[in-house]
Amino acid sequence: MTQATQPPLRAVLLDIEGTTIPVSFVHATLFPYARKALPALLRTHADDPVVKAQIAEIARLAPGVSPLRQLEAWMDADAKVAPLKALQGMVWAQGYAEGALKATLYPDVVPALRCWAAAGLSLAVYSSGSVAAQKLIYGHTTEGNLSSVFVGFYDLQMGGKRDAESYRRILDAARWQAGDVLFLSDVVAELDAAAQAGLRTCQIVHAQDGTQPGTTHPVAGSLAEVAQRFGLPHPEVA
Repeated sequence: MTQATQPPLRAVLLDIEGTTIPVSFVHATLFPYARKALPALLRTHADDPVVKAQIAEIARLAPGVSPLRQLEAWMDADAKVAPLKALQGMVWAQGYAEGALKATLYPDVVPALRCWAAAGLSLAVYSSGSVAAQKLIYGHTTEGNLSSVFVGFYDLQMGGKRDAESYRRILDAARWQAGDVLFLSDVVAELDAAAQAGLRTCQIVHAQDGTQPGTTHPVAGSLAEVAQRFGLPHPEVA
């Protein structure tokens, strides 16, 4: 079935890094900020129930290793593990609240998201970053608070992004039909998993991020191109 003959899309599920936000913002701004701030967080919030729960999970995953050392090892490996993401989210929250952090999105993203939401499409986020971190990113952008355009935020509590079952859990949680949903990501393995769960897919390829286009999914260089490929509304053609 071609794109032209498929039923209209009702929802778009979006990755963040490399899809709506440049990889450089994550790796050159967010990650260094978290690495610098995490030692103080562990020291000054040791009695915080959330911090205590994450420390306990670190101990379970890496017995005998100090929490800070394990967090640093995970950061070095760019590991997608829940305790790291949760604690990073806490330090980023402080940074956003203080005005030290603001998210810079690709220039085509904001017009497309606002147009799609206004047209009645359900938009949601699925990222390895915690739900709290996702809301911080979209709540503190250089173009204002965009969190209201999304109906849902999903993280690793749904499972890994390269596991088809994770996308089935999101479908169940959102009460979506797989064929009505388009998943956008720059990572082919994530798109493969989403396609296995029945979602429609498109790889986002930004040259500035060094993303290599795959051959098994439609490819687009912007959300405007996504709109054109999948018959979605866009300000440029509305």
